[in-house]
Amino acid sequence: MPQKAAPTARQRRVGIELRKMREHAGMTVAYAAQQLGAEGARVSNMESGRLGVSEERVRMLAAVYSCGDQAYVDALAAMATERRRGWWDEYQGKMAASALDLAELEFRAVSLRAVQIMHIPGLLQTEDYAKAVFSTAEPEPTPAQLRVSLSFRLRRRDVLDRDDPPPCTFLIHEAALRMEFGGAKVARAQLERVLEASERDNVTVRAIPFSAGGFPDAGVSAAYVRGAVPQLDTVQLDAPTGVMFLDGETHLANYRRILDRTEELSLTPEDTRDFIHAIAPRL
Repeated sequence: MPQKAAPTARQRRVGIELRKMREHAGMTVAYAAQQLGAEGARVSNMESGRLGVSEERVRMLAAVYSCGDQAYVDALAAMATERRRGWWDEYQGKMAASALDLAELEFRAVSLRAVQIMHIPGLLQTEDYAKAVFSTAEPEPTPAQLRVSLSFRLRRRDVLDRDDPPPCTFLIHEAALRMEFGGAKVARAQLERVLEASERDNVTVRAIPFSAGGFPDAGVSAAYVRGAVPQLDTVQLDAPTGVMFLDGETHLANYRRILDRTEELSLTPEDTRDFIHAIAPRL
């Protein structure tokens, strides 16, 4: 298969899982390559995501590594074959690669759970609110950059409107609910949008009031995206320099606990709606 200079997050993840599988079997790259009748560089390139991996090759490697978790192998094989173009490909060269990876991750999510401290979650943002948020960036985006970023943000929201939307839980801190990006009118309209979304069967919104006090990783906005099997879950973190993805077993376990604890401190969905209704008139 042709070598790929810029692997996507999905391609890198397939490679990472193949490396984990090999290491769990206690095999070196050289030994694995020998079993496949290939050069060590080929195995290394597959594990780095620089070389495409077919479904057949994933299953062959799983057999070589004696991986007995069939659900895991099936999910990884399916991930390896998901090469069809998505709507995000239209934005190649216009948006950062990490943004495209995030859109693909959301699109393929089995479920999603996110905590936001200072912003309303991107999947729930109105156009005016998103425009106000983007306009605070440094350096300030050009009109052309702003149009592309807004278009991309609004397309991401489509994941909630498709025929089989993933269940989503949004934990939103009171600070984000009270921040007046774009002014009071825009902020109130944004809260109305959050309330409307909270009525969907696949969307749960829970507020974290100031009175809840501190909680783990209070300064970090994160999303836990569940894959087809637990081994393929991913944590997405927002950072000033861009998006970060974590998939190590320890990271996944830690963020499951963090989100569990944060959800325990949050208001119920019903109390959250009352809470937002009380905030809106004061903006």
